[in-house]
Amino acid sequence: MLVEFELIERAREGDDAAFNQIVLAYRKRILGTIARLISRSEDVEDVGQEVFVRLYFSLDQLRSPEVFEPWLYRLTVNAAYDYLRRQRRRAEARLGDLSEKQVMMADAAEGGRRHEEAERLNRLHDTVEALFANVSEEDRILLTLKEVEGLSLKELEKIYRVNENALKVRLFRARQRVLKAYAASNQTVEREATGQ
Repeated sequence: MLVEFELIERAREGDDAAFNQIVLAYRKRILGTIARLISRSEDVEDVGQEVFVRLYFSLDQLRSPEVFEPWLYRLTVNAAYDYLRRQRRRAEARLGDLSEKQVMMADAAEGGRRHEEAERLNRLHDTVEALFANVSEEDRILLTLKEVEGLSLKELEKIYRVNENALKVRLFRARQRVLKAYAASNQTVEREATGQ
């Protein structure tokens, strides 16, 4: 825990200074988690703000300070899911209004900007994306929380509200799907390279 239980209790009772201390303690961790889940750096702060607003208005619903961290991660994952759903709807609506030429020009402009901005980070991002490209958002988020964020099975149990064995099965299957998707994409690249 990054904060004392007493601080969480004070925040639950309406102490704004205590709440601000909680935000300062968890801000970097929450923003890092969001960045890995949504992969759009320009929107990370907005989603983080949404997480902390949700936290502020629902803190009185927290059963006990002992479950605070898993509960905060659950709020974070839910906010990321909501963001991803909104983005998918917006993209579908925007693409439907554009001509093919406009879509191609927008893609080219965005590609150029990203290249200039973060070439080194893109290589790393591409490697991770290659692993997660053809798996569900659920698998990607579960694996990010476990493998990147380093959450324990006990912490994940509280977030997902399932027992440890069920989580182990989910993690195993998610890993298998990532490996299978990665192997399939490599075979496609090899076939294209050899002209088959």
